[in-house]
Amino acid sequence: MNERFLEGKGAVITGGASGFGRGVAFAFAERGADLVLVDINEDLLEETSKKIEQETKQKVVPIVCDVSDSKQVKKMTEQTFNELDNVYILFNNAGTAAQAGVNIIKIGEKAWDITMNVNLKGQWLVDKNICRKMNRQKIEPLRGKVIHTTSIAGIVADDTLSVYSISKAGIIALTQLLAKSLAPYITSNAIAPGYHTTGLYGNSEDTVIQSLKMSDVKTPLNRIGTVEDVVNLMIFLASPRSDFII
Repeated sequence: MNERFLEGKGAVITGGASGFGRGVAFAFAERGADLVLVDINEDLLEETSKKIEQETKQKVVPIVCDVSDSKQVKKMTEQTFNELDNVYILFNNAGTAAQAGVNIIKIGEKAWDITMNVNLKGQWLVDKNICRKMNRQKIEPLRGKVIHTTSIAGIVADDTLSVYSISKAGIIALTQLLAKSLAPYITSNAIAPGYHTTGLYGNSEDTVIQSLKMSDVKTPLNRIGTVEDVVNLMIFLASPRSDFII
């Protein structure tokens, strides 16, 4: 397979300033993609965008956007399609975990609203706006690919990540419904990472190890995941080798 298989294609990455989004952005740009990076953290977004652009020489457009705000998402979508020749990949990755560590009975309404609005409503809003335009593109054999970030917590609910678990379970259903709605021209998939060293739970490995001990979670490889582990999967899902996976 051509190492620069994304040459001439555009990718939108929400939550693109850090964590999985940042790692995947570098990988896509290295393989020829021009990028729109979406995040709510303006300073970190600018820093990440400039670094990727300098190192890969690909076009990187930073857009500050709260994905839970429909007006901001609509504006972001218009700007995206003005900046990129096409959008072949949407990595819908923005997420949060308000009031982590609190069980479902004790969780506050504000924490519920924040988490559900960003994680589930936000992904739906971005899908709805971006995919409408993706579906009009004349790209063969597919018009595009959508990849969501859900979580193992959406499959096996975590009492310490109560609302987060519910929101991620919703993303799994959203992914399936989108696949049915957009086939056969756009594929819809989701990745479900477990415990990884990202900014969501704290960047330090010690923080994640402590969480593993507290929740009595064990991984078969006896280690926590890294951003690079997710990047490798995303490279496959973005490539022609995954065209029949939906």
